[in-house]
Amino acid sequence: MRARPDHQETSPTNSAASFSRRQFLQSSAATLGAMAVLSPFSTTEGSSLVNSAIPVIDTHQHLWDLNRFTLPWMQGPAKEILGKDFLLPEYREATSQVPIAQTVYMEVNVAADQQTAEAEYVFDLCERDDNQMTGAVIGGSPQSGEFKSYVEQFMGNEFFKGVRTVLHDADRKPGTCLKPQFIENMKLLGEHDKSYDLCMRPAEVGDAAELVGKCPDTRFILDHCGNMPVTKLNTQLHDDWKAGLKAMAAHPNSVCKISGIVATAEESGWKPADLAPVVNECMDTFGEDRIFFGGDWPVCTLRASYQEWYSALVEITQDRSESFKRKLFCENAQKFYRLPKVNA
Repeated sequence: MRARPDHQETSPTNSAASFSRRQFLQSSAATLGAMAVLSPFSTTEGSSLVNSAIPVIDTHQHLWDLNRFTLPWMQGPAKEILGKDFLLPEYREATSQVPIAQTVYMEVNVAADQQTAEAEYVFDLCERDDNQMTGAVIGGSPQSGEFKSYVEQFMGNEFFKGVRTVLHDADRKPGTCLKPQFIENMKLLGEHDKSYDLCMRPAEVGDAAELVGKCPDTRFILDHCGNMPVTKLNTQLHDDWKAGLKAMAAHPNSVCKISGIVATAEESGWKPADLAPVVNECMDTFGEDRIFFGGDWPVCTLRASYQEWYSALVEITQDRSESFKRKLFCENAQKFYRLPKVNA
C-alpha cells in the first residue's frame, strides 16, 4: 500500500483493521444521538434557524490532492476558490456541524490517464479505519472501447459502487451518451450491478432519459438535479429540463441526487427559497423513494459552505414528513449503494 502525505501506513485488509473500521462506523453512528441537540445554525442571511438529528449519508464526497492528480477542468475564476488541496481533514472541518454517518466518494474528473490511480487511491481510503467512506463512484470513459477492461479490474472490490463521466465537458458533445459504444458499456455496468452517474447539461436530460430506457437493467443517478440553474427559471432551458426530468423519472431504474444546485445560485445574497423550485420539482417528480442527498463539497463553496447548503435543504424540506427526510438524507442512499446499516 502506498503511503500518502496525510496518512500513516496501515494494513487495512487484515481482520484487526476490519474490526477497527466497524468500530469507527459504530462510534460515528453513536455520535448522531448527541447531534440531536446541536446548536442551531443559520443557512444564509435572513433565513430561519434549523436543527436536524437525522443521520446523513453524503453520496457526493469530493477529495483532491493537486500534488497527486491533474484536474484539467480547474480553470478560470473557479480556480481561485477550488485550486488547492481538499482532503479528509478539510472535509471533517467543513462537516463538523452536520451529522455525517457515511460517505460515498465521487470521482473528480481527473486526467484520463490518472483514472486508475484515482480509483486505487479512494478504494484504499474506503478500507481505512479513520474515515466514514464506505463506497466510491470512480471515473471512467464509457465512450471508449477500453472501458470494459478498465472497470473489470475493479469488479471484485466491495467498495466499487459505480462510474461517472462528466458529460458537460467541452469535448463531450451533446448526444455522447447515446452512442452505441456508450450504451453497450452502460449495459455492462448493469450486468455487474454497478450504477452510472449522469452529470450533464440541463437541456440534455432528455438524452439521459433515452439512455436509461435503453438500459433497463442498469441503475442511473441524475446528478445535481440535472444541473438546472436556479437563476434561469421560466425560460426555454427550464422547460426542456423539466420535460427531460419527467421522461427520466418515468423509468424505475433512475434516481435523482439532490446536490450541486447551490453552485448555480446568485453569487451573494441567495436564500433557500431561491433553490426550492428546482429542488422541489426534482423531489416531487422522482418521488420520496428515488432521491438522495449529496454534499458536492468543495464545489458547493463557489456559493456556500457545506453547512449552508445542508441547512438550506433542511429548511426547504421542513414541511415534509419525518419519513420523507430520513429517506432523502440517509435511507435511500443506504439501500441504493448497499451500504452498512446506519444505527441512529
